[in-house]
Amino acid sequence: LLLIGWNTALIVVGLTLIVVAGETYFRWKMPFTHRQNIHTFDPEMGIIRESNAIVYHTNYLDYWTVSRTNRLGFLDREPRLAMASVGCHVVVIGDSMVLAAEVAISDKFHVKLEELAAQTLPHLMVTTSAFGHSETGQINQLPYYDKYARFMNPKLLVLVFHINDFWDNSPFLSAMIKGYHPEHIPFVTAERNEDGTMRLRPPDPDYRTFRQPDLRIPPSWLQRRAEVFHFAKWIEAKRRNQDELPVGISVRDPGMLERQKTLKEYPVYETLPPEWWPNSQAGADDIFREDNLPLFYEESMDFTEFALDEFKKRADRDDAALVILSTHHVGGEGDPAFDRLKAMAQARGIPVISQHDYIIRSGGGGLKTRTSVTIFTGPSPAIVGRVRPCCNTWLRTREYVTTRRASAADPENRQSRKLTY
Repeated sequence: LLLIGWNTALIVVGLTLIVVAGETYFRWKMPFTHRQNIHTFDPEMGIIRESNAIVYHTNYLDYWTVSRTNRLGFLDREPRLAMASVGCHVVVIGDSMVLAAEVAISDKFHVKLEELAAQTLPHLMVTTSAFGHSETGQINQLPYYDKYARFMNPKLLVLVFHINDFWDNSPFLSAMIKGYHPEHIPFVTAERNEDGTMRLRPPDPDYRTFRQPDLRIPPSWLQRRAEVFHFAKWIEAKRRNQDELPVGISVRDPGMLERQKTLKEYPVYETLPPEWWPNSQAGADDIFREDNLPLFYEESMDFTEFALDEFKKRADRDDAALVILSTHHVGGEGDPAFDRLKAMAQARGIPVISQHDYIIRSGGGGLKTRTSVTIFTGPSPAIVGRVRPCCNTWLRTREYVTTRRASAADPENRQSRKLTY
């Protein structure tokens, strides 16, 4: 019995030493274990990050980034209006792929694009800025352009399109998946007029009052320990990263079905037809890859088209070229999701550049590890090629206007004169 007691004690001591050693190692390896995003509510834009706030972001595996928002509330460099007004400015707008909190600001897509343009197109003086916020679609992002980006006089406006932008553009799908009420969303959205046309609706500051049931599953034993022990946080992150999960929450998730019941209590939704919601175990994003879309998924196409119309009007008004850059999750040629996006863009004369093949060929395409986001932030040859004609058109226009002004000021000298950079 004494021997058994000693053996048990040695095992307990050994395990304790292993736990202590493991915890010490992971506390040394992990600079921090909790993400930090400080948000505020802007009456024009809705939920946005506070200006000059520190953002901590990690997946507990291969990146721990600390960034500071600029004075506008975006994870980007401070606006350089003087430089933007002199050179050819490119504005990039999108969701978390543009936010790219996984990498340092110096490693983001638009910064790399500016650096590459400086090497290959130095005479164009290309500058860039980015406006990215997670969980937003193109409709939600319109005020980013109206309030800030348009005053930078962009010559090229790049809309980064992720597959979940389809449902981010739809008030109803956004409500179902994020837990808002369709008529009380904390971002700019759209709603139908009586004649079927659409109009923009401002963000609702009282959105918390109308929130739907929380979908989150109660934390597991390991997840609860992960709040205290760093090694448990790493194990839990490793497990989640290796699981074969569908893109987005399942549309037949019990919590999602509970939200359906809640929404159907409202008179406007109580007479919905049976086919209004998909009868599938697929992820919410993957439904867009199906040939026939359920009612509200089909309606999200209308909202996305409306968003593209609004951006196109703004780009034409401000004499900016407009292009869509689709991420790998949208798919490539032949994928129904990409084909839908491409068709609605082509109908409006908006070019679409797919990053799908480039990212997959470069080794990306998985979950949001530092590797996959870093690959996205590397500008593909296609988007770099789009900068050249847009900025060359701007340069020719600038030279022509400058020549006309010089001739008007000096009638005796009609010789063409160009700007010198």
